[in-house]
Amino acid sequence: VPYEAAQVRMTLAAADRAAGDTEGARMELRAAEQEFRRLGAAPDARRAAALLADVRRRRPGGLTEREIQVLRLVAAGRTNRAVAAELVISEHTVARHLNNIFAKLEVSSRAAATAYAFRHGLA
Repeated sequence: VPYEAAQVRMTLAAADRAAGDTEGARMELRAAEQEFRRLGAAPDARRAAALLADVRRRRPGGLTEREIQVLRLVAAGRTNRAVAAELVISEHTVARHLNNIFAKLEVSSRAAATAYAFRHGLA
């Protein structure tokens, strides 16, 4: 039943994505793609590869590219003033980005956001 097991991995990947576990989704999609290729199921392997590419393009937590830049600098220990200077934006804008980051990641502090950044390879 290897083909069915690979199909189950595709379903697990979809569930992982829906739950926000992009690393879990990547792992399941990679395994499914490899198994489909081994079995000679080229259309299924291409579908798994396409979904894997899509997962790789997605930004963790639904963050924008600018929010990721701000989060990386915060995770590096920079103050709002230092982040603003480096990104050539106002401190108010940095604070707004941080509020958006906290809301999207469902965290309430810089420390929690930093931990998220490290867990998701953003720092």
